[in-house]
Amino acid sequence: MKKFTFALTALTALGGIAFVTGSASAAPMSVNGLQSESGVTQVRMMQGDRMMMKKRMMRKQMMKRRMMKKRMMNRGM
Repeated sequence: MKKFTFALTALTALGGIAFVTGSASAAPMSVNGLQSESGVTQVRMMQGDRMMMKKRMMRKQMMKRRMMKKRMMNRGM
């Protein structure tokens, strides 16, 4: 029972801290909470951009696999 009350108190404290700090955002915010017009433009991701990101991720995965394969082959067993 003591552990449960301690855990509940800790969760309440963390929730209070999260509530006070507010939500995190990468966009710049003005004083009154509205997004300011400081040159930040939101754009839609197009098909080409999505394919470019997918290719980059696939290449990254392939390089990681190749590195791990070389590491396994050169272990010296």
